[in-house]
Amino acid sequence: MKLQKDAMDWLDSRLGVRELLYNNLNGYLLPRNINIWYTLGAILMALLGLQFLTGILLLIFYVPDTEKAFASVTMIMNEVPYGWLIRYLHVVASNLIVAFLFLHMFSVLFMGSYKRPRELTWLSGFVLFNMGLVFCLTGYLLPWSQLSFWATTVATDAAGAIPVVGDFLVEFLRGGPSVGAATLGRFFALHVMALPMAFLGLLGFHLFCVRRVGISSAPFGDQYQPTELTRSFTHDEHLDGVPFHPNYTIKEISMVFFALAALVVITFFVPWLFIPPEALVPANPFVTPEHIKPEWYFLWTYQVLKIFPSKLLGLSAQAAVMGLMAILPFLDLGPERRPAKRPIFVTIYLLGIWV
Repeated sequence: MKLQKDAMDWLDSRLGVRELLYNNLNGYLLPRNINIWYTLGAILMALLGLQFLTGILLLIFYVPDTEKAFASVTMIMNEVPYGWLIRYLHVVASNLIVAFLFLHMFSVLFMGSYKRPRELTWLSGFVLFNMGLVFCLTGYLLPWSQLSFWATTVATDAAGAIPVVGDFLVEFLRGGPSVGAATLGRFFALHVMALPMAFLGLLGFHLFCVRRVGISSAPFGDQYQPTELTRSFTHDEHLDGVPFHPNYTIKEISMVFFALAALVVITFFVPWLFIPPEALVPANPFVTPEHIKPEWYFLWTYQVLKIFPSKLLGLSAQAAVMGLMAILPFLDLGPERRPAKRPIFVTIYLLGIWV
């Protein structure tokens, strides 16, 4: 204990760590009506940390070569001690991350937390959400299984519907006319190098925005009042709020353990939810499976393309929806965030989820 105190005193005399810890833990006040939906960010951070750890361990044995990729994954599953556990955790966690990303985005939309002055927080989070989907797309091909090969073929083929530049985009994504060694190399480089660096940088900016602007109060209860917007910057203070630690950290930790418990249950008892039989067969470019459809988080894009008479119209509709969502804070300028006071938005919100 004395050694620990001496070390803290040494750091405190040079960096003022005690003041820093107090200002960001006990002295940092959050709204009293904060709920479990605010813990989704902490859950995502925990799962992302696990994802980076398991990904690094998988990289030790994975070989990014079309002739060896599937065999290296098979070796990880069958020969490397606890390799099956590391891979299952990586696969299941990636799906849970997407699920919690959707929940996080839906909760922000429902509570109107994207509104001014949190436009940059929303934009950075929206880009992070899409980067998470790209993470899954690039990682999906790496096992070089029959399912991943043909799912990537279908996904990249959709870009060919874009006029003028469609064929160029398809060849650019694949590194050639068809999915092959060049595609695997590009997706591998994106998945393990380019995307992680960009993601971590943008995540840092997103967290900075959250901390700098302040946590928005939940728009529920009689005590809630719409925030008066000003031209100058103001930190969202909650002078009658509760300390971040231990009041909120306990809630965050409990929800993180709940998410980890779900991860463990799926990993040990139902991993085939995310690893179907087609994922256990090596890729064969000459045999097309009877039923190929994307993963559940891309299924909505697949269904939208089937609704419209042409791929171009389907892609245009999806691009329009995503573009509107990106600029939503600049369109919805009213200070009101209570769902009961926003019937039109809530109706569109519920219809969008239902469809």
